[in-house]
Amino acid sequence: MKLNNNFFYTLRENAKDEDSISSNLLVRSGMIKKIASGVYIFMPLGYKVLKNIEKIIREEMNKTGALELYMSNILPTEVFEKSGRLNSFGSSLFKLNDRFDKKYVLGPTHEEFFAMASSMYVKSYKDLPFSLYQFQNKFRDEARPRYGLIRVREFIMKDAYSFDADLEGLDRSYQKMFDAYKASFDRMGIDYKIVKADTGAMGGLLSEEFQAISDIGEDILVLCDSCSFASNIEVSECVVEEVVNNEEPLEKELIETKNAKTIEEVSVFLNEDKSKFVKTLIYDVDGKPHACLVRGDDEVNETKLRKLLNANEVTLASNEVVESVTNAKVGFAGPIELNIPVIVDKRITTMTNFVVGANKTDYHYKNVNLKDFNHDFISDIRNIKEGDICPQCGGKIYFKKGIEIGNTFKLGTKYTEALNVNYLDKNNVLHPVVMGSYGIGLGRCMAALVEQNNDEKGVIWPLEIAPYKVGIVLINSGDEKQVEVAEKIYNNLQKIGIECLLDNRDERAGVKFNDMDLIGIPIRITVGNRIKDGLVEAKLRNSDTIRDIEVNNIIEYIKDVIEKDE
Repeated sequence: MKLNNNFFYTLRENAKDEDSISSNLLVRSGMIKKIASGVYIFMPLGYKVLKNIEKIIREEMNKTGALELYMSNILPTEVFEKSGRLNSFGSSLFKLNDRFDKKYVLGPTHEEFFAMASSMYVKSYKDLPFSLYQFQNKFRDEARPRYGLIRVREFIMKDAYSFDADLEGLDRSYQKMFDAYKASFDRMGIDYKIVKADTGAMGGLLSEEFQAISDIGEDILVLCDSCSFASNIEVSECVVEEVVNNEEPLEKELIETKNAKTIEEVSVFLNEDKSKFVKTLIYDVDGKPHACLVRGDDEVNETKLRKLLNANEVTLASNEVVESVTNAKVGFAGPIELNIPVIVDKRITTMTNFVVGANKTDYHYKNVNLKDFNHDFISDIRNIKEGDICPQCGGKIYFKKGIEIGNTFKLGTKYTEALNVNYLDKNNVLHPVVMGSYGIGLGRCMAALVEQNNDEKGVIWPLEIAPYKVGIVLINSGDEKQVEVAEKIYNNLQKIGIECLLDNRDERAGVKFNDMDLIGIPIRITVGNRIKDGLVEAKLRNSDTIRDIEVNNIIEYIKDVIEKDE
């Protein structure tokens, strides 16, 4: 691509209304443009980056033997009703009606429709296994789009689905996809962790996430300093530490705590450490109030709570509901004589003589023990914390933040049972097909790469991802010799299939250098005054070193750099 009189632009100032390094740099480098909240155009340079990411994924998917297809974006609502997922998507669905008033949604995901497609072929166990995949736009009406391409309303996903006769077959198909994902992200050069995760609205037997390490990541990754344990905080098991407690249980005592209702305020009032407090949080669980008890310095894990109660939706109850069930102002909830289900976190079983709210405004109980109130469940319902014991080896837990760039699910038969996708076994007995589901967000990969690979000058793309591998900077477009050499290098690179830019604009050298750095071209070749000595300058984007290279050797030099990177 020659830049003179071509569609190429960059911005000198930071982009307005962008809240991450990646979104700012991608907008400034002319790769994306926001047209509405959570909706972006991929400009020519950005689209080339996106297609390079797609190329890597497609190559790795094809190695697994999966076949590519393309699904519709407009999906009939009734299919999501059959699978039971219409309500679980909630307000995130974009809904529409056609001229005949038939209901549709813009596809948020395609599990059901891949199951339907598979039914066209599967009749017998002999037809299994196989895998299908696509690159397709997905639509989700995010309440708070942010961080550029990381949380958007329309995004491109590579989603794949495996179809097997049994769980053993699923395990083999899953491993193939899992390995293809690792190969894809390794080739992209992303720093990532693989963590166990919640299956969520997808359902199924197992979910694992590929998380790009980033300070702006929305997921908290739970890692161990001594072993390979890795989990999303949503599902990370908490180990109850053995506590040597020689404290004798006392009789509970009602204490007036005037104007003290928070843990901090009551802690000061009673001169007790926060670890001696048990807070009672009232949750709305599918429309019914439940009380959750955790230690004062812990937090309820809503994913664990939802799974424990097999609920669709779990949210903190409104102030009105809290005051209704406790007969007290907010801040004084407690488990004693509470007439709703009570769930106790396991850690509380190690506590003696703790402090709770009294369900009476301006009062708390001290010296409370488990025997003093009824409870329906004792379960692990808290968030793990840094410094806690690793569930796998006993080491210490630490956190990283991550951007979810891919996920893999062992779905089982959830969708095939709902949609009657069956096969006959050797004995002519009918069984539901066993499915796996696998997704990669291409835009998130692009954003994660920029978050991990940038400096004060701009983006630093890995060679295989960059929109162009080489940028040729022509210093003086009025110098015939410089023009001749620059054109020759450009044409020779084109002939051998190395994509390159030729900056032949009538701009200052500094502007051209800044643009090459901003858009992240890995190899920069400068054709300037040294051409009279038969030399050009070569600089790599990830290095400050500038080398003089003989013109006759420049193609070999570039090929060598690319081969070493591979």
